[in-house]
Amino acid sequence: MEEHFFQCPYCWEEISMLLDTSVRYQVYVEDCEVCCNPIELTVAYEDAVLTQFQASSIEQ
Repeated sequence: MEEHFFQCPYCWEEISMLLDTSVRYQVYVEDCEVCCNPIELTVAYEDAVLTQFQASSIEQ
């Protein structure tokens, strides 16, 4: 597991989430710890190195 810091696409606060380095590619939704809005995360690893990270708001 690796802690990754980024800016929430809703409230613009810096937050962190734990990312699983053993999964090469994943897309999932997790709520912001500050504003509780859902964030779609796209994460990719290659040889345990983060190669892609995107945090997007979800259209409602």
